[in-house]
Order: sequence, then C-alpha cells, then structure tokens
Amino acid sequence: MSDKKEFGDFQTPESLATRSVALVAEIFGTPDLVIEPTAGLGAFLKASATRWGHKPEYQGYEINREYVDAARKNLSQFAVQILHRDFFTEDWKSNLARPGKKRILVIGNPPWVTNSDLGQLGSNNLPTKTNFQGLRGFDARTGKSNFDISEWMLVRLIEALPPDGAIAMLCKTMTARKVLRHFWKTYGGLQGSSLFHIDAKAEFDVAVDACLFFTSGKRTTERLATVHTDLDTASASTRFGLVDGTLVSNLDAYRAHKSLDGGSSTYTWRSGVKHDAGTVMEFTRDGHKLINGLGEQANIEEDYVFPLLKSSDLGNGRTTIRKAVLVTQRHTGDDTAEIQQRAPKTWRYLTRHAGALDDRKSSIYENRPRFSVFGIGPYSFAPWKIAISGLYKNISFVLVPPCHGRPVMVDDTCYFIPCRSQEEAELLFQLLASAPAKEFLKSLVFPDSKRPITADVLRRLSFVELARELGKLEELQKLGHSDSATEWRKTQMSLLMEPTHKYRTSRCSQRAPARA
Repeated sequence: MSDKKEFGDFQTPESLATRSVALVAEIFGTPDLVIEPTAGLGAFLKASATRWGHKPEYQGYEINREYVDAARKNLSQFAVQILHRDFFTEDWKSNLARPGKKRILVIGNPPWVTNSDLGQLGSNNLPTKTNFQGLRGFDARTGKSNFDISEWMLVRLIEALPPDGAIAMLCKTMTARKVLRHFWKTYGGLQGSSLFHIDAKAEFDVAVDACLFFTSGKRTTERLATVHTDLDTASASTRFGLVDGTLVSNLDAYRAHKSLDGGSSTYTWRSGVKHDAGTVMEFTRDGHKLINGLGEQANIEEDYVFPLLKSSDLGNGRTTIRKAVLVTQRHTGDDTAEIQQRAPKTWRYLTRHAGALDDRKSSIYENRPRFSVFGIGPYSFAPWKIAISGLYKNISFVLVPPCHGRPVMVDDTCYFIPCRSQEEAELLFQLLASAPAKEFLKSLVFPDSKRPITADVLRRLSFVELARELGKLEELQKLGHSDSATEWRKTQMSLLMEPTHKYRTSRCSQRAPARA
C-alpha cells in the first residue's frame, strides 16, 4: 500500500506555502503561536518562521515518523518544534487553550482523501466513526455520509479555535463550503471567512477545485463568505452564504432575482430513467438493428425500446438521437412479468443478461420486480420535454420533441419537465432560456460540485413569477386551464397503448431539439 495514497499526502510546494503565509499575514497580522497540525515536511512552518522570525512560537504535528525526522532536519535553523503525534487522537480543544496565547494561527494542508477511500485501503488513519454531519436515514447510509477527512479535521480545529485565533488551510473548495455550512447551521457565522482559489493542477497535479480557506474563531450572525479568484485580497470576488437554511452560491445575484424563488405547484422537475446496466439496457442503431454495449445485436421487440438522450448529449448541445434504451416498466414498481407474454423476445434477452441485471449493487433494486428500472412514471412518456444535464456547469436547457411518435427518454443524470403539447413546451422553453431564469439558477449553483445542477435547485424556480416578470403570465395561465387532469391522463394512456413502430435514429435529427 502506498503511504502517500493512504495519508492523502500532497506535500505543499514551498512557493505556495510562502504566498499563502504572505496572504495570511496581510489578513491576520502576526500570531503568538503557529501550529501546523499535519506538518509533513514542514513547508508552512518554514514559510511562517521565515516571515515572522522569533516573534511567534512554532509547533508541528505529524503522524509519519519519516516526515518528522525530515522536517526536524529541514527546519533545524528555526526555533520550530516537531511532534510525532496522531491528529485523530489529539485533544485539540485542550491543545489550543493556551494561557497567554490568544492569537493562535492554525495553518497547513490536511489530507485530500475521503473516509471511504481510506476504508477501501484498509487504513487505520481515520477519525472515530460518528455521524458528525447530522445525516439521517437514507443519507446516512449512502454516499452522502462520505466526506473528506479534511472536512472532519477542519470542523474539529475550528471548534477548538479561540476567538482571537484563525485558521488557514489548503483544501478542496467543496470541503471549505461544507465546513462553513456545518457551522452556519450549527453555531452561526465565522468572522472573516474567505476562500482564495489556487491552481491545484499546477501546484499538485490534481484536477480539483481547491482554495486556501481562511476563517477566524470569532462568531458572528452573518452567514456568508467571500470567494476570491486568486491568492490576493484584491482579486475579483463573489460572496456565497446561507439563506433560509440553503446555500446560495452568489448572494448578490440571488438577491437581484429573489422574487423567482418559490417553486412551482404545476410543473415538477423529474429525473431521467435509471437502470445501472448500460451495456445491456442501452443500444445504438445500425439500420434497423439494435447493438448493445457488448457489441451484440439485440433481437427484441420495439414495444419497450425508446429513443434516448444522454447527459453528454444535452451538455454538449448534441441534438441528434444516437441511442435507444430498454424501459421495462411504465411506473416504478410495475410487475415486469407481463413482458414475457407481450414481448417474448425481449424477455428472453433480459433473462440471458440476468446476471448483469441481478447483480446491480444499488439497494434501490432490492425487493423490486426483476429487471426493474427507476425514475420512471407517466411523466416519462410525455410527448414533449424540457431537459437539462445535471453534470455540466452551464445552464443550458434543451427542447425535446417526440421522435417519430415515440417519447424521448433522458438518462438519470438529467432532469426534465414533461409537457402535454408543443405549445406548452415552447412556452416553458422560452421562460427557462431567459436571462432572469438563468441568472437566478446560476446564483444557486456551485460549478465545482460533482453534480452542479440538481432537482432541488431547479425546483426552486417559480414559473408563475418568471412568466409575470417576462410578461407571459396570461399565456401560462391559459395553458394551465386548457387541459384538465383527466385529459392529461388520456394523453398518457394513448401514448402507451398506440401501436409501436421502428424509428431510425438519423431521421430524428430532422426535428432537432432546440437548445439555449
């Protein structure tokens, strides 16, 4: 096992440590005590001692014995103490309660690794298992309970920090946000909270969004932080914060469009179809042949096959239908046994690939009909859709028409609104493609997130207020009254019951979805 990987070891270049300390000196001044809690080779201690000389005291803590010896040797010309200690067994509240040492600066570069990564490595370099994020139920049992080790470390250090102290740590930008969110929801604001972006690719050769995270131990009622584009207080900046219990990525933009925050009772954003078996359930077209991800021709009926747009299609503006997907249910929980009678060739195909389908790891398939899919319901078969990829930073909506009479599906990393008619779809598309809608949604989106655009974000947009602002409220209201719920259900049933026919992928591009 690689010690470097186990300990999330990214040693800080001296030039980056020097620039970081210079920035902290500008913001915080001269400390009484400098502590580097995961010292490594002591880059921050060296930069600090070079900057402030003998005025402060300096202490470093490091679990790796080789690094302890190397740091002591490297820093022998400075009055720096390097201790061989384990961060996770250290009592930081007692440690930082130093009589006569009020201006304590905790600075450094904690491990850039998650608790899940360390668990898979069999590492013991982990904090005691606690649900410190306060997650409940399903979230606590799934990936949402996975966290960066540095997140746990930063929370513990800030909790122990005296009011006149400060912390400055290199970390993922997402980690800094999570730490601030934890304090904003639990204790309140932290004065002077700032994130200064760094080029992690250039400094550490890792493709993540990272920053120098600075905050003080002083509490405040304001729950906000400033984000700078560089390690410079004069660099361009925005502010993010907590508004009504939810993170907002750009406070000024959000306040300019706050009237659009309210959601919609008429239109609900839905996730696309989820199957977790792309090699079996998705196909490309070769004339009238369906070719699965294994390179096999799938000799199946068309009844359960639908055109598919992938997240990469929506995110990159590709509007030609290139894929098809096998949809085994019309509603989550439907008995799939009917396929055996209605489409025997499809049933044989599913049975032949049962191994891949039965071995799907997600717990959502447990105690469900065999060959189930998720993210499926009457809304999935709406003739028209407005869709967007959740994986891309850009706010780009796509108008998705039917493909030769068949509703087009999107995958589970996409979101969509089902529409009853072309007229309704075109109006909603105009609303969503407008500048106010995009600016409002951008104010809620954090581009460095694994999935920047989520259903929770999209569902905050009020179509009524947006239509009112754009002078289209009357058009929206007319659409709302033109079709009753009964007529809507009839539309869905007619789509499901009408005879199926084959479609050619290339022909669907003649009605390419609009994009904005």
